[in-house]
Amino acid sequence: MSTEPWTIETLGSPVLSQRFLGEINKAPVDQLVPVFGKWEGIAKRVLAAEARGRGLAAADARGEELPGEWVDRIEWVMQEAARIRARGAA
Repeated sequence: MSTEPWTIETLGSPVLSQRFLGEINKAPVDQLVPVFGKWEGIAKRVLAAEARGRGLAAADARGEELPGEWVDRIEWVMQEAARIRARGAA
């Protein structure tokens, strides 16, 4: 994140922006700064994750091996989907 102060647009998501506004609007006056601080932290983590994702995408596009341990969860996802379908969910 840059050294610039963050704004609600920094969240980059209408859903997160609405959640922020909901919390800030309901907060008692003595909780405004802590709520704002909480969301500033969320914004920093969102921007850091975005930067990491862009870096990984660039490395993948160059054909580089991605760092970290990758766990294949396809079988689990397929089993969960079958279980949900069996319950009648669309």
